[in-house]
Amino acid sequence: MDQKILSLAAEKTADKLQEFLQTLREGDLTNLLQNQAVKGKVAGALLRAIFKGSPCSEEAGTLRRRKIYTCCIQLVESGDLQKEIASEIIGLLMLEAHHFPGPLLVELANEFISAVREGSLVNGKSLELLPIILTALATKKENLAYGKGVLSGEECKKQLINTLCSGRWDQQYVIQLTSMFKDVPLTAEEVEFVVEKALSMFSKMNLQEIPPLVYQLLVLSSKGSRKSVLEGIIAFFSALDKQHNEEQSGDELLDVVTVPSGELRHVEGTIILHIVFAIKLDYELGRELVKHLKVLDLLKTSVVKSFKDLQLLQGSKFLQNLVPHRSYVSTMILEVVKNSVHSWDHVTQGLVELGFILMDSYGPKKVLDGKTIETSPSLSRMPNQHACKLGANILLETFKIHEMIRQEILEQVLNRVVTRASSPISHFLDLLSNIVMYAPLVLQSCSSKVTEAFDYLSFLPLQTVQRLLKAVQPLLKVSMSMRDCLILVLRKAMFANQLDARKSAVAGFLLLLKNFKVLGSLSSSQCSQSLSVSQVHVDVHSHYNSVANETFCLEIMDSLRRCLSQQADVRLMLYEGFYDVLRRNSQLANSVMQTLLSQLKQFYEPKPDLLPPLKLEACILTQGDKISLQEPLDYLLCCIQHCLAWYKNTVIPLQQGEEEEEEEEAFYEDLDDILESITNRMIKSELEDFELDKSADFSQSTSIGIKNNICAFLVMGVCEVLIEYNFSISSFSKNRFEDILSLFMCYKKLSDILNEKAGKAKTKMANKTSDSLLSMKFVSSLLTALFRDSIQSHQESLSVLRSSNEFMRYAVNVALQKVQQLKETGHVSGPDGQNPEKIFQNLCDITRVLLWRYTSIPTSVEESGKKEKGKSISLLCLEGLQKIFSAVQQFYQPKIQQFLRALDVTDKEGEEREDADVSVTQRTAFQIRQFQRSLLNLLSSQEEDFNSKEALLLVTVLTSLSKLLEPSSPQFVQMLSWTSKICKENSREDALFCKSLMNLLFSLHVSYKSPVILLRDLSQDIHGHLGDIDQDVEVEKTNHFAIVNLRTAAPTVCLLVLSQAEKVLEEVDWLITKLKGQVSQETLSEEASSQATLPNQPVEKAIIMQLGTLLTFFHELVQTALPSGSCVDTLLKDLCKMYTTLTALVRYYLQVCQSSGGIPKNMEKLVKLSGSHLTPLCYSFISYVQNKSKSLNYTGEKKEKPAAVATAMARVLRETKPIPNLIFAIEQYEKFLIHLSKKSKVNLMQHMKLSTSRDFKIKGNILDMVLREDGEDENEEGTASEHGGQNKEPAKKKRKK
Repeated sequence: MDQKILSLAAEKTADKLQEFLQTLREGDLTNLLQNQAVKGKVAGALLRAIFKGSPCSEEAGTLRRRKIYTCCIQLVESGDLQKEIASEIIGLLMLEAHHFPGPLLVELANEFISAVREGSLVNGKSLELLPIILTALATKKENLAYGKGVLSGEECKKQLINTLCSGRWDQQYVIQLTSMFKDVPLTAEEVEFVVEKALSMFSKMNLQEIPPLVYQLLVLSSKGSRKSVLEGIIAFFSALDKQHNEEQSGDELLDVVTVPSGELRHVEGTIILHIVFAIKLDYELGRELVKHLKVLDLLKTSVVKSFKDLQLLQGSKFLQNLVPHRSYVSTMILEVVKNSVHSWDHVTQGLVELGFILMDSYGPKKVLDGKTIETSPSLSRMPNQHACKLGANILLETFKIHEMIRQEILEQVLNRVVTRASSPISHFLDLLSNIVMYAPLVLQSCSSKVTEAFDYLSFLPLQTVQRLLKAVQPLLKVSMSMRDCLILVLRKAMFANQLDARKSAVAGFLLLLKNFKVLGSLSSSQCSQSLSVSQVHVDVHSHYNSVANETFCLEIMDSLRRCLSQQADVRLMLYEGFYDVLRRNSQLANSVMQTLLSQLKQFYEPKPDLLPPLKLEACILTQGDKISLQEPLDYLLCCIQHCLAWYKNTVIPLQQGEEEEEEEEAFYEDLDDILESITNRMIKSELEDFELDKSADFSQSTSIGIKNNICAFLVMGVCEVLIEYNFSISSFSKNRFEDILSLFMCYKKLSDILNEKAGKAKTKMANKTSDSLLSMKFVSSLLTALFRDSIQSHQESLSVLRSSNEFMRYAVNVALQKVQQLKETGHVSGPDGQNPEKIFQNLCDITRVLLWRYTSIPTSVEESGKKEKGKSISLLCLEGLQKIFSAVQQFYQPKIQQFLRALDVTDKEGEEREDADVSVTQRTAFQIRQFQRSLLNLLSSQEEDFNSKEALLLVTVLTSLSKLLEPSSPQFVQMLSWTSKICKENSREDALFCKSLMNLLFSLHVSYKSPVILLRDLSQDIHGHLGDIDQDVEVEKTNHFAIVNLRTAAPTVCLLVLSQAEKVLEEVDWLITKLKGQVSQETLSEEASSQATLPNQPVEKAIIMQLGTLLTFFHELVQTALPSGSCVDTLLKDLCKMYTTLTALVRYYLQVCQSSGGIPKNMEKLVKLSGSHLTPLCYSFISYVQNKSKSLNYTGEKKEKPAAVATAMARVLRETKPIPNLIFAIEQYEKFLIHLSKKSKVNLMQHMKLSTSRDFKIKGNILDMVLREDGEDENEEGTASEHGGQNKEPAKKKRKK
């Protein structure tokens, strides 16, 4: 039969073929086709012949085709056919499909849809035909019967697609079905059907099947719905990440949640790859993604906003109670960095860009006198610094994970270091240091980039050079070529014209000396710069390397000796660096000490009888009229003294019994003898011997005056060095202490002369102690000896020093200046000044002594006994404590527990274990109680005996310590109660004390609860003391807080409470914005919006309560007769903010009132309160301000000079400027109230009396009169007053208070 059909088909006409086919029974053709196809014979020719004999122009032929199509589809789906035959059959069916009439196309499409919905497809191969059927159907113009109606071909296609997408899809055919639609012409609505269906299938698929489905969706998105595709993919993986992070299985994502983390990240990486490639092919998709994300800008803004939100939350207990803790953008970004290890190659470039954007935008900016003033970034609470730190963390973590990007990160960091010399770049240098610390060996491949940066060393600021070389120092140990390159650069720099370049060379050489150890050097456990194990062992110090290092170091020493003939600044750097070199590289001691000895001999007078012992003239360089310092002799002696002390204490004990002892000891004995001789002769010398007595010229305008100033500072510095030297070798000898006192008297005489001369010349010269040459360790030891040493054998000798109050005051003053230096720069001058551990230990010792001295001898006791100029020692001790507590919190936050334990003088070693359980809060509370007692004693004194400076310092100390208390602890509540009690019971007229005490009260209050009640009480006190704007009204004084009195009420307390009210308004505004954001998100889902108001009710209630109490606060202040100036100006601005916040709340209720079924009753009460207690009084206050301005203007024109009138007018303009803004804010509030009234069907305007005082109509006749006259006639003034009265709201009768 098949041969006959084929032979008939070969004829030119199909008539005989048609006749033959009609004679066959119904199942014959299908059976024949099935047998041929299954046997693997060529079924294609037979199928073509059947189609030729079954034209669609005849009904019989159409029906035959229909049956053949059904048979072929079943055959292909059965899986019994060879792949080639199945493909050939499907290809022929595709070619012939467009011949079908519309109704049969609809039938065929419905067959497919039924098969999909019932899950009867076996391999899905036949689905390739469905897009052709749907496309053919769309071209049919005639009306077709569909269901109960009649539709066009296009409408039928839409209905079929809708039916297909609303039915069940088997998991294994989702990708194929989605792919199929890319070949069908679809409208935007149809694309949306398909996309929604495909996205809904994500949760039902295996994780590994999602990337190909995403790929098909992205291809399909070229037809439309790009935004839906992107949002759906992002939403699904966000939910998946969240669920995965919570380590919970369940709900819709049950099938995919249990996968390992690595697999999930790899899948996400593949999807990112698909999206990147899709964007390259379809720019519209890229635009949609940018529109959806605005990636880097959005992230940058989100990061800072996230940190600002965190700052706001941390500073307010009110907000913490309302807003649950949530994860922040920074955490998510670092999570992305961590996950990018799983082949997220297309994310890494964006991460690097984001990291640099954050560091560039939010790095340190504040520059003062060319120096950046910045605190430790890790402890800073400022959002910008947190953002900068996050940028650095992103780059560091990306650097660790991705090898390919390392060179680019290093290059960009170095570029910024080199090209931004004038800007603060400490954050980039910190990042560079961390990068190098992480992988010094890996970075050898990038050594060319580092050596390129070395070429610019001569042009960079000294501080940048020091930090850059310190950062790359581990690389120098693993790369000899890099080290050699650096040495060449440094040698060139040493002879450069620029002074900074030469100083940079010295800094570089000193760093090399510290880090390339010579064989036999002592352990570097005392080093100030700790290195990781990987770095220390990178360059194993074999015998060969150590010998090579020795040659290398001696060459550098030769280079440095040449610096001793250069400018004073270069020599100074050398003297400050030698001590650290010795500690790190003890085998260089002989070379260093010999160098220092030969340098000292140039300025030392060897004859024992000659006075003075030093050649000061040789230290000064005279070039024509220009006088400058050539040799910083005081620093040279200081360096010698410290190196000698270290050598005697550390090296000599280890050399005992060695043969070389005598040879090695020669230099240190010489130095000891010289220092001894200088001491003796300095004591004998009078100021006249230095030509520096009172009659000498110290003016800065003459060359002799400049020379004398330099000499005086040198002598003072030498005295300080000798004081420390003699104390260190004294062994508590009475004679030595007498020498120390004699040296101090020499120092003091010069200091007094300089201060006296500077005072007369009215030029404030820097106090020498601001750069004291005493080391911090010595200051600590000296203070301990002076105030705490109770050993019997020491008492007689110590009484020599204790007999001089001036000396003890000097010792405390130097301690203060060391702490101040630490606060400003992060380190101190002198030995171990860069070592945080040593500084911390010294701080603990100094604090313990100062605390004991202050609490044991109160200021009142000390001052009553002696009347001396300057601050008392107790007051200086308190000032030192205040500075130390601030510095410790700034630089040593993680060591607070250790610091507080060190202050406990009763602490014994046996109690340490038990002591470790005592919390920071308990220890802090103990210290707080001591200072509270001191403040109470001060406050119990009479007003005239009140020590304002001490009270101010005590409050500052209490403020600093209170930050260490846990806000939920009973100690914190106790501190708050005590502060509140002090404010309530003590009345002092000292404005600064009042301000600091009130600031303490507010800072404690906001960490415990909202301060609105406190503000209301204070506003009543202010009103009571200052009186009412209506002079006829007598105000009853409330006296909640005695600290508020006529002297402090304005501007001190008034400005403080307004500042706090502003913060409360900011918090409320933040909450309203948050609520609005939630409403916007919830309106996307009707189900969510129906329950939207329930979780927000506590927040709404809290907002209304805050605004209601604030309203009563403003109600008091707008009736208060505030003095002209900042109080009025600030109040007007804050009222404006109050109305803006009220408007924001009204607009929020406009959004939600329909879904929530109206507005709450307490909101109605708030509106009523604003209408009765605030708005009318605002207009009265405006009139009060304007009337005061007019009277000021009038009296000013009459009596004052033109300059005074101009100043007064400027103040008037400044004060009245906020008035139009306030009126506009009130009008906006009332405008939106009208809208809310209409929407909520509640008449909120019944409590609002619209005032006429906003009618600013210009009356021409009055204007003419004013222009004609010069304004001095009182009648005209009266007319103007009448006009003002017409526009003014009628006065409302006020209650007597």
